Amino acid sequence: MRNRSSLFCLSLVTAVLCGAWSAAAAWTGLIGWAGFAGCTTYFSSGEHGIRGIKKSLIPNLTGILCGMCILGFGHMIPLFQSTGIWCAVLTFVMCIIARFRLFSFCPGTFMGCFSTFAADGNWLLLVPSIAVGVCLGAACEYGGTRLFQAVAGAEEQ
Repeated sequence: MRNRSSLFCLSLVTAVLCGAWSAAAAWTGLIGWAGFAGCTTYFSSGEHGIRGIKKSLIPNLTGILCGMCILGFGHMIPLFQSTGIWCAVLTFVMCIIARFRLFSFCPGTFMGCFSTFAADGNWLLLVPSIAVGVCLGAACEYGGTRLFQAVAGAEEQ
C-alpha cells in the first residue's frame, strides 16, 4: 500500500506541476516540449536532487552544443551529405565522452542533441527550456516525496 500511496502522491504533484509548466511555457515563450524533455531526462537519470539535476543538465547542454556543431558545420561546409558526416563524427564524440563521469548519462546527451534539431537550432530558447524542465523534474520528485510524507504522517496519527 505504501508504494501505491507514494506513486499516487508523485503522480498528483507531477500532474499539477507539469500542467503549470505547460501554461508557463506558453506565457513566457519557452519551448514546452523541451521542458518535458528536460523533465524526462531528470527522471531517467537514476539520481535524485542536486545530483540528478547535475547528471541530467550537463549532458543535455553538451548535447545541445553537439547538435549546434552538427548544424553549424553542416551549413559551413555544404558538401554532399556534409551534415550526415558531421552527425557521425559528433555521435562518436557523444558516445566516447560518456566514459567521463560528468557525461556518463549518454541518453541525456542524445536528448539534448536531437532536441536541438527539433528546435531548428534555436538554442537561445532551448537551453532555458530544458534547464527549467530538469528543475521541473526535481520539483516533481521533491513535491511528491513531501506530499507522501505528509499523508503518511497523518495516517500514523
